[in-house]
Amino acid sequence: MLIGELSRRTGVSARSLRYYEAQGLLEARRGANGYRTYDEDAVASVRKIRALLRAGLSTEVIRQVLPCARGEQADFDWCAELRAILDGELADLDEQIETLRRSRGALVGLLAER
Repeated sequence: MLIGELSRRTGVSARSLRYYEAQGLLEARRGANGYRTYDEDAVASVRKIRALLRAGLSTEVIRQVLPCARGEQADFDWCAELRAILDGELADLDEQIETLRRSRGALVGLLAER
């Protein structure tokens, strides 16, 4: 299928699809006319990519995790490295949340002095 059809079927812009391809998340072949063509399984791949992006993962992490995703949704085949990667991402998020809590507390303190 061409990029326009993939875009319509997934609700993802052609620009985003090209970006996913540039990031190594999605594969396209080039037809004789130079147009990108995608296999039928690209629809499921794009849905997985979107689900992983909604979970806050970077494209670099998604590139590592995507081979373990299966099915239409982001169901996972718990391959060897997947748990460690996701545990690391969760720890990073927890650290960011704690940093934001400290910053918020400091800001509340500044406002209370007024």
